[in-house]
Amino acid sequence: MRSALLTASCAAALIGAWTLPAGAAGRLTLYCVVDEAWCQLMTTEFEKETGISVAMTRKSSGETYAQVKSEADNPKGDVWWGGTGDPHLQAAEEGLTEVYESPANADLQDWALAQYQASGGRTVGIYAGALGFGYNTELLAQKGLEAPKCWADLIKPEFKGEIQMANPNSSGTAYTALATFVQLMGEEEGFDYLKALHANINQYTKSGSAPIKAAAQGETMVGIVFQHDAVTMKATGAPIEVVSPCEGTGYEIGSMSIIAGARNIEEAEQFYDFALRPDVQEKARLAKSYQVPSNKNAEPPPESPKLSEIKLIDYDFAKYGSSEERARLLKRWDDEVSSLPR
Repeated sequence: MRSALLTASCAAALIGAWTLPAGAAGRLTLYCVVDEAWCQLMTTEFEKETGISVAMTRKSSGETYAQVKSEADNPKGDVWWGGTGDPHLQAAEEGLTEVYESPANADLQDWALAQYQASGGRTVGIYAGALGFGYNTELLAQKGLEAPKCWADLIKPEFKGEIQMANPNSSGTAYTALATFVQLMGEEEGFDYLKALHANINQYTKSGSAPIKAAAQGETMVGIVFQHDAVTMKATGAPIEVVSPCEGTGYEIGSMSIIAGARNIEEAEQFYDFALRPDVQEKARLAKSYQVPSNKNAEPPPESPKLSEIKLIDYDFAKYGSSEERARLLKRWDDEVSSLPR
């Protein structure tokens, strides 16, 4: 028994010094914030390549931020991979994540590096995606409604009870929507819009992609989501039409961070480098995930929304990713929007 313990101890001491055989390369706890299929793909591919055992948990952006914050005195996770960049920036501001510079930084898109620089090296962009909505064409035809093309269309009375979006307290997608409306329309007008939209909402979901999944299943007509999530449903054969709103829209920089005090820091850095490689980022299409990859050498899936063709606002990630601004806007949404009757 004592000999076995010594052998295990020696192996642990060598982790990160060189590539070890499968089964002897340590472990990693991964908090994943993309769709389950992509989370599972990344876990499987990393384990296969490195032999590192991965314990993966999938949650929404807001839930993951809350978990990382609650565990700050006794960190249980190593890497927070995916999800909107705003909560990653908030976590960086609060010292909940580690500074790390990957050799892959030299190959990243400017927007991915902007996230890295804004966070003081504590987070980095791994993909981008524009906000929008998708609608079920069959339900629209049954109701005899004109296809919505703009944000303004979604507050028309004929869409009452026909729309889903996520709760911005739990969902990074929905917080991006909240911050988008404030930047696109001005804060007062943005909240007026959210109040009008509230009257047409049938459910606020926990997950950001849930509304378009519900639309694909015919449970709601319209889902406010990132456009790539609507593309995913369309690619499966669902009767979904993807809309980039005519007024313009915000976007996300999906991000990755190493959690401060990570117990498996060498493995965390290894996963970080792995996730930024172009060949790894291109595997997203195998999980029917159509975000735009952050590595310049990664070829986006042909189905991915073309960011150059979308009317994007100049989204202020630093401001709307700050702890103070996020807390203020979420409280105002709770006080003035979600509390209203529908």
